[in-house]
Amino acid sequence: MSSDTRWPRFARRAVELDVQSMLCLPLWINDRAIGSLSLYAHQPKAFDDASRSVAGLFATLAALALGDAQRTDRLRRAMTNRDIIGQAKGILMERHRITADQAFDTLIAASKHFNRKVVDIAQELAETGHLSTA
Repeated sequence: MSSDTRWPRFARRAVELDVQSMLCLPLWINDRAIGSLSLYAHQPKAFDDASRSVAGLFATLAALALGDAQRTDRLRRAMTNRDIIGQAKGILMERHRITADQAFDTLIAASKHFNRKVVDIAQELAETGHLSTA
């Protein structure tokens, strides 16, 4: 770190904190960086080829785990959103005696009119029984 000229203020502060070496590896999922694995050492030039290879394997495993967690979170949110939209469609179908497609079209129209996400319009309808007016 003491000879790194890319980020002088950062390198200077790292050395003050007794960080003499750093190895930072991006965590890639497909073509998207989702974070990084950063390793620090008190010794200068602490990371040799073998340690870089092992760190690369850990970075790959970490990226896979993080990518899977993100995918699971997206699926969970999608399922919740689908349920909320289904509730809102049911309210509109019963109230106006319309089909599921017509109810969904009504939610989409409200979404466009109020410039809000369909799921937010549906959530409000499911909670209050009314379509948004703001």
